Amino acid sequence: MVLAELGGSISRALQQMSNATIIDEKVLNECLNEITRALLQADVQFKLVRDMTTNIKKIVNLDDLAAGHNKRRIIQQAVFNELCKILDPGKPSFTPKKGKPSIVMFVGLQGSGKTTTCTKYAYYHQKKGWKPALVCADTFRAGAFDQLKQNATKAKIPFYGSYTESDPVKIAVDGVETFKKENCDLIIVDTSGRHKQEAALFEEMRQVAEATKPDLVIFVMDSSIGQAAFDQAQAFKQSVAVGAVIVTKMDGHAKGGGALSAVAATKSPVIFIGTGEHMDEFDVFDVKPFVSRLLGMGDWSGFMDKIHEVVPMDQQPELLQKLSEGHFTLRIMYEQFQNILKMGPIGQVFSMLPGFSAELMPKGRENESQAKIKRYMTMMDSMTNEELDTSNPKLMTDSRLMRIARGSGHQVHEVMDMMEEYKRLAKMWSKMKGLKIPKKGEMSALSRNMNAQHMSKVLPPQMLKQIGGMGGLQNLMKQMGSAKDMMGGMFGGGDK
Repeated sequence: MVLAELGGSISRALQQMSNATIIDEKVLNECLNEITRALLQADVQFKLVRDMTTNIKKIVNLDDLAAGHNKRRIIQQAVFNELCKILDPGKPSFTPKKGKPSIVMFVGLQGSGKTTTCTKYAYYHQKKGWKPALVCADTFRAGAFDQLKQNATKAKIPFYGSYTESDPVKIAVDGVETFKKENCDLIIVDTSGRHKQEAALFEEMRQVAEATKPDLVIFVMDSSIGQAAFDQAQAFKQSVAVGAVIVTKMDGHAKGGGALSAVAATKSPVIFIGTGEHMDEFDVFDVKPFVSRLLGMGDWSGFMDKIHEVVPMDQQPELLQKLSEGHFTLRIMYEQFQNILKMGPIGQVFSMLPGFSAELMPKGRENESQAKIKRYMTMMDSMTNEELDTSNPKLMTDSRLMRIARGSGHQVHEVMDMMEEYKRLAKMWSKMKGLKIPKKGEMSALSRNMNAQHMSKVLPPQMLKQIGGMGGLQNLMKQMGSAKDMMGGMFGGGDK
């Protein structure tokens, strides 16, 4: 994933510094040189990198720090804060309000993913209760209206465009007026792609902006653009009032440092990041959790939000009760697989856990894991209620396995693999037997019942090693204890 390599390099530099016996000027400079090299290799603009290292050296004055200070912690915090400063311009972007018409105009380079991003933006707000609509004012690219029409139809979002009208300003104005009459409260205008050398297209963009008077102009930027990001973003900012940035193609293997430069150039916040082609691969961007995940420090609150999104609150006590009884059936496994898939890409979810990095889940492996989960669910769809609700694997005779294989279109050995996975998860689940369940409204008490020793028996050895052994797990448990109703949601989220 984009920036995963950068995050890994910075994390390693900080780790090497932490391993040093004494933190002196030499160790600090070596650490900063590694971070500088990593940022420059990731295509972050040189001036931004230079300013960042200068600021860190001002903050971390080793001579002035008293003997009792934790120098490692101060340096780590300074790196964290400076990365946040690059990504955070210090001012929030315009937020649309339900019931009141808001016009949002999308601008950006050709091929940056504007049209797809327009639909994702509309779909995201539609799920939150807005009434969005899409206007295609891109008359420059052949097939632009067809693409928007196809995306909007799939997402069930109203759209406007024309195959005959060649004036993008007229299309934009007519579309906005049409949807205002239909009481749409989020009208999204898609414009032609352009770059800073195309003066005529920039003039057209200014005319569309003047005619529609958008409440927010969003600059869509391809994360793989590299060092050109700063100049291109600045050119757009000088032509129209860019108020926010959306970074696309964050699921690729590009360096992605240009994304940091674009924020500095436009002085506008990143509000979303696109992490794939699908409609739901679109995440709200929050600076501190993003940098925290980048440095392998995790994003526990984001992880909990994901869990509470996919697991209804009324299901959580029931699941916890089953957990305490150590009763694990194929139906429970099916439900947990559903919850895992609802949470989004596995690698992205794992990067929210402290001690993990996006580097640990290569893109191919992530797709492979999700495909395997879907394969197992297809096999379970061919099972009877008796088979799904039993916790006795001996019930699964050869004849039953052959029937399930035929019904799901799989080989018998694949069904046997699925049963082995079930046995492994059932064994993990049984280790939680006897866990004291708190009364309703006291879910946070569960975190006090769960100590690191208990958790270490449940976690796979590889995961425990990545967290940093028992010491790392104890630190993680401290963070978990402070999250509201933490474990009540966690065990509703599945057994990964």
